[in-house]
Amino acid sequence: MRLIVHNMLSCNIRGVVNKFPLRIEPEKVIVKEVDFNPDFLKHMIAKIDWKALVDGARSMGYPELPDHPPTTLESDESFLRKFHHSLLELNLEEGSLVCPETGRKFSVNKGIPNMLLHEDEV
Repeated sequence: MRLIVHNMLSCNIRGVVNKFPLRIEPEKVIVKEVDFNPDFLKHMIAKIDWKALVDGARSMGYPELPDHPPTTLESDESFLRKFHHSLLELNLEEGSLVCPETGRKFSVNKGIPNMLLHEDEV
């Protein structure tokens, strides 16, 4: 599971108010190279919850992202490459996603998060 996906997931248990971001508890993280596309990244940055991305990347062992994105992206290829790596190349292969309110763990196996709810959570 890439961090771009993590940035879109939330806990959908009935009654939960604090649904996002899910905390990552990694067991196995792999890196899969992806072609660098600065135009895609420049468009994505406005759609990403930056704090969730930074926290997710750090939990997966990648502390290179700054706390805040730079204001001018066009001239900062170094930043764009770090953003690219964290967003698209880091993959949570095995581990858990944890609801910030309830502590409920959703497993991630072979890179696929299992977000199915139990009957009493619907």
